[in-house]
Amino acid sequence: MNMYLHGIGKVAEASSLSSGKGQRQDASATVDRADALAQPSGRKFDMILANPPFGKKGGYTIVGDDGKISTEKQEYERDEFWATTANKQLNFLQHIVSELKVGGTAAVVLPDNVLFEGGAGETIHRELLKRGNVHTLLRLPTGIFYAQGVKANVLFFERKEASEKPWTKDLWIYDLRTNQHFTFKTNPLANKDLDDFKAVYHPGAFPKRKETERFKKFTYAEIVARDKANLDILWLKDDSLEDSDNLPPPAELAAEIVESLEAALEEFRAVEEALASRAE
Repeated sequence: MNMYLHGIGKVAEASSLSSGKGQRQDASATVDRADALAQPSGRKFDMILANPPFGKKGGYTIVGDDGKISTEKQEYERDEFWATTANKQLNFLQHIVSELKVGGTAAVVLPDNVLFEGGAGETIHRELLKRGNVHTLLRLPTGIFYAQGVKANVLFFERKEASEKPWTKDLWIYDLRTNQHFTFKTNPLANKDLDDFKAVYHPGAFPKRKETERFKKFTYAEIVARDKANLDILWLKDDSLEDSDNLPPPAELAAEIVESLEAALEEFRAVEEALASRAE
């Protein structure tokens, strides 16, 4: 939606969405209005960077003739999917894998539930670890999304060709969450806060990686031996759980809520301005 409002995408080509700030539509952009999970795009990509919509369950909201509202779960059955589920994040993860070329790479923002989900989640964990090289997991801090309690991660992996042996040898996890505290305005996440992660990442040279306090290696055997092949692995001591006195005071918590609401309101104002400009 943000891309449409800024004139990027096929739907935007029919009318100008310029905000009056010199922005122009990009007619070459291939942003489509469709259900991305319904079927393959028909293309394969070298790299996919994605932040799929959060929200565990997928479905349709139906308003009947009598005004009553009901919801039906939406599950996607695709030949290339490893499991059928209504969990949108798991479906997006399977979709992204299917859209990659062999040798292609991906970095995907995913909520914690994807890491420890059982059932279809376990099936997808095991298949992804076996059929791809899942080499890095970045645990993101809270306080960087509108909803302060959102816990998310960035999963980095490569798609590989078919093989009897699993492609994932080691999963490196960087914990940028434990004992970190960010807010939208008073202490926003800055580029410098990722400097250490970037320094230890070593793109294309994983053998050079070394463990640190926040960066740990877990072997394939260790991961698949865990219940549900759980990727939600913690090792750092969380100071806030040791002593309730470490929790922020109520006034600070209230201030964070106000900051979040103000930030969301600013975004809505930007949308309102863009729509008003479009109407003109």
